[in-house]
Amino acid sequence: MKKIIAVPITLALALSTSLVIGQNIRFSDPETVVRDQFWGNLYADGGSSFFCDTPFTSKGFVMTDGYVYPLSDVRTALDCGTSRQCLQDNRYRQISSDLHNIVPVRTRVEMRRRSVRYEDLGHSVRSDECGIRESAQFFEPPEQVKGDVARTVAYMVDTYGLPWIGATSVFQSWNELDPPDDKELTRHREIAELQGNENPFVTNPGLMDRF
Repeated sequence: MKKIIAVPITLALALSTSLVIGQNIRFSDPETVVRDQFWGNLYADGGSSFFCDTPFTSKGFVMTDGYVYPLSDVRTALDCGTSRQCLQDNRYRQISSDLHNIVPVRTRVEMRRRSVRYEDLGHSVRSDECGIRESAQFFEPPEQVKGDVARTVAYMVDTYGLPWIGATSVFQSWNELDPPDDKELTRHREIAELQGNENPFVTNPGLMDRF
């Protein structure tokens, strides 16, 4: 189980005076953001894959940039057309540039989960070596990132007016099961400083109860 890390009062005050609770306000070129900010900044020295927690030192061919809230669902919600057509839509460019929604994922995992719905599948569905359970169009992430997924999806829904991609009750239960730990809080702080806005569901998980 994750350990809840308290954010120091001085840090919280500093962040509150320089950051906004709202949309990504700095980035609107997804290709550049992924190249320069995501891989070139956040994960320049490597890290660990989001779902499998596998260490990596560089992007290479094994890793790719994954979107917790899939871009295919963003395109459907905005009704902006194909991937190429949507890149002409300023709102799509803004949403797809939001670093809070982008995580390092093993390429083979990302290929399987691009158009899925999140769900609790239960122990009747066998988990793989990463702790992932899959069935038809449903995807259950490993225990250690269920809360991360829930808080990211809630942020995308609340911030950009996107539809839920799974039952709200599932995300609420994941949020309680897996509270923010030091790794999630550190990543959130780094992204907030780069992008200029917070994910309030990370700093205040209790906000999930309002849905």
